[in-house]
Amino acid sequence: MKYRYQNPAAVYLGLDELRKRGLTPRGLLFIALDPRGETHIAVPDDLDAVTMLKVGDKLSLEPPWEGRYFHFDAIHRLPGDTLLWLGDRRLSDAGSAQEVAGAVAEWMGGCSAKSLFLGCTPHQPGTWWCQTDRTIVTALHARGFADAVVTNMGLLARRIGEPALYHLSWQQLAQRGALEGWTPMFESPLGNILMVERRVMNYRLALTCERGLVEIDISGAPDEVATTATVETESGYGVVGRVDGGGFAVTRGTVQAWGLDNVRPAVLLGAPNESLAQLAGALAQSPLDDD
Repeated sequence: MKYRYQNPAAVYLGLDELRKRGLTPRGLLFIALDPRGETHIAVPDDLDAVTMLKVGDKLSLEPPWEGRYFHFDAIHRLPGDTLLWLGDRRLSDAGSAQEVAGAVAEWMGGCSAKSLFLGCTPHQPGTWWCQTDRTIVTALHARGFADAVVTNMGLLARRIGEPALYHLSWQQLAQRGALEGWTPMFESPLGNILMVERRVMNYRLALTCERGLVEIDISGAPDEVATTATVETESGYGVVGRVDGGGFAVTRGTVQAWGLDNVRPAVLLGAPNESLAQLAGALAQSPLDDD
């Protein structure tokens, strides 16, 4: 089902009405803005089936709209009443992204949810942070930081055109904001990092790089980061996420200096509990090779 809302207040009221019918953050599939600043939201036709939906399932869906729509990738409620959202860099052009992210985050709070992950869509990545939905917004991508991931020790992000993964502690974020205090935590052995998996699972995080995929264990981070798998693959494959106890959500796109362009909806590959190292065999026969 698709819904359109003319302003951020209507977004909150609309989501609140859908919650009464069974919608939870898990059931939000896509959120996008059009050039007029209006908000478009897609949810499953059967809201009773929302509890069975997993993040990996969302990543494999096709967006329901065609044309100029600027998609959100994720929205996070952070410590200290701060807000982080990721998505199409053109979201700022629509003029209402901050207020919409704030409205969705407020609704998430009523559901006791801290993070919302949405479908996989092609765009140049943008990352924004603010202290509340009414304060000045910080565009992290203005300093080259993209694909920010929330962890228990702070934020992780890649920097465009670099092989390093950076870390920003919660203390640094509270004291200095989102542009200062980033420190390199890990360097990819396979070239510049093009994409970061959207969330940490069991302390594991997959990095999509110029010459393949790298998985790291961040249980000892930021002081110690261990490489658990390195898979050299044909350029353009990317791990967006994974299903707990299941396979990996793998997309494919065109390598650009800033990341992967024209990414496809992800395909779930690999057997349950399969490691990233074992994913290479599945990639060899991947349906992502088919046009």
